[in-house]
Amino acid sequence: MTRKDIIQQLKDNFAADIINIFDKSQTRLYLDIKAGSLKKIAEYIFKAQKARFNIATGSDLRFHMEILYHFTVEDINLLISLRVKLKKPDLEVDSLAPLFEGANWIEREMNELLGIKFRGHPDLRRLLLSDDWPEDVYPLRCDYKEWDEKAIRDRGV
Repeated sequence: MTRKDIIQQLKDNFAADIINIFDKSQTRLYLDIKAGSLKKIAEYIFKAQKARFNIATGSDLRFHMEILYHFTVEDINLLISLRVKLKKPDLEVDSLAPLFEGANWIEREMNELLGIKFRGHPDLRRLLLSDDWPEDVYPLRCDYKEWDEKAIRDRGV
């Protein structure tokens, strides 16, 4: 399977689900996809293309949240990033943890720090924040305000 073949198969199989393809370089490919299509496209890349899940990242971009799921097709040295944009305040998307265990902790982290809800996630309990951290306070959001007047947060959260 070549890089060109993978791009063509993605276009053929998911034309209605892909918003944009950004063909950055020979080794990088970004797909902006509809949030409702994340699970089926990720499953296709993971299983049919035998890609390895690397990591996911979440960012607050003021008016929406952005999640990037990164996969590597090692045989041809291709990194495929699926980008999903979630408009505020509707921050919910299907979890990929039921498809591959590697998504479990990073989705927990994004849930805890950004407030993104992952439908179907097997275990969204806290991972990083202390037990006394208040619900619905997300420290990596642009609108975060300190909730503890006595806190000195000069080294991260």
